[in-house]
This record gives sequence, C-alpha cells and structure tokens, in this order.
Amino acid sequence: MKNMIREFKDFINKGDVVTIAVGLVMALYFKAIVDAIIAGIITPVIAAIFGKTDIARVGTFTINGADFSIGLVLKAAIDFVLVALVLFVVVKAYNRWKAEAPEEEAGPTEVELLTQIRDELRTR
Repeated sequence: MKNMIREFKDFINKGDVVTIAVGLVMALYFKAIVDAIIAGIITPVIAAIFGKTDIARVGTFTINGADFSIGLVLKAAIDFVLVALVLFVVVKAYNRWKAEAPEEEAGPTEVELLTQIRDELRTR
C-alpha cells in the first residue's frame, strides 16, 4: 500500500498538476463568458434579422409531424466560428506577448562548466 501511495505521489508530481488544473478552471469560466456573449447578444441579433424571437425558430418547418429547425444548426455553426475566433485572438495575443518577453540568458552548458573546472584545476 505504501508503494502505491508513493507511486501516486510521483505520478502527481511529474507534471505541474496545479497549473494544469488552474488553466482548466479558467478555461471553463472563459467559456461561460463567450457563451453568454453569443446567447445574449449575437444570436438574438441574428434572430431579429430574420424577424423571429429566437434563433431556434429561424427556418423551422414540419414534415409528417416532425419539426425541423435550420436555426439550431445555424446557431451551432455560429457558436463554433465565434469560439474559434475568440481562441484565435487569445492565442495570437499570447504569442505576441510571449515574443516580447525578454528571454533569460542561457547559462553555460554542462560541457562548458566541466571545461572551466578542468582549466581551473590545471592552473592550480
């Protein structure tokens, strides 16, 4: 049992689990914001353009008692495009910010350090 607990701790510590968890939680709440913008602003505007109160009622028709809604398909496509656009803008801004950040100066490599130590030992 102790071995299994130790293996579990090693598994958890291999990756930065806390950072990943924080990123996922932030993504979920960011998704809620994007969904609210789409549902609260964009789809009502599109429904109003078609003279409907709800986008699900755009292009609805019935065949043998079965209801079809082109508006639901349209909404799903709009959701996809807008989420992809927001992600594109966020990633582009992040990449620009990352490129502007000053890079840390790389220290000497292991071989360079060993060479310096060897040279120091030779001079003594």
